Amino acid sequence: MKGLAVKEFQKQPTDLELARRAAAGDAAAFEEIYRRHFRRVYALCLRMLGNPAEAEDLTQEVFLNLYNKIGTFRGESAFSTWLHRMTVNQVLMHLRRKSTRSEQTTEEGETPVQIVQGTEDPSRMPIIDRIALEKAIAQLPPGYRTVFVLHDIEGYDHDEIARMMGTSSGTSKSQLHKARLKLRNLIRQQAREAAHN
Repeated sequence: MKGLAVKEFQKQPTDLELARRAAAGDAAAFEEIYRRHFRRVYALCLRMLGNPAEAEDLTQEVFLNLYNKIGTFRGESAFSTWLHRMTVNQVLMHLRRKSTRSEQTTEEGETPVQIVQGTEDPSRMPIIDRIALEKAIAQLPPGYRTVFVLHDIEGYDHDEIARMMGTSSGTSKSQLHKARLKLRNLIRQQAREAAHN
């Protein structure tokens, strides 16, 4: 029985194979790509936008865009990396369309890197703390939230963020610094509220 399960697993096509089949018009291959990657795309949209309804809409836009562009995937990187970049770009375009960049026009300048104590590695935080962090991230202004998610969660550097957002790396650093300060205050506020309840 165990050998049968291994054989079934081995028969699963790779993302590259599915992408090539989908580009050739295989609807079932595209549906499989959607099933494999929907949750990850939605989670990224939700983290960057902080709004479940907008994240759902944007997830659908990402997959519509993917459907139209899947033939351009050449397999030079992992499919998930390519889709991740496409998702980030789609969210950033959405934010630009909404004209929510007003928070991003801060003064230029270097700021020291500061990490909210205890959030250096979200996977090692207790579940209650992760929930508090997610809740606090959702309360950040869109510009701050975008830079925080791209830098501290997704791992992009300031130069990459600046290129994606059409700003300077100094602006990205400033936004990140302010996002971390605001997060610290939001988390402290949540802790005080929890202590009173």
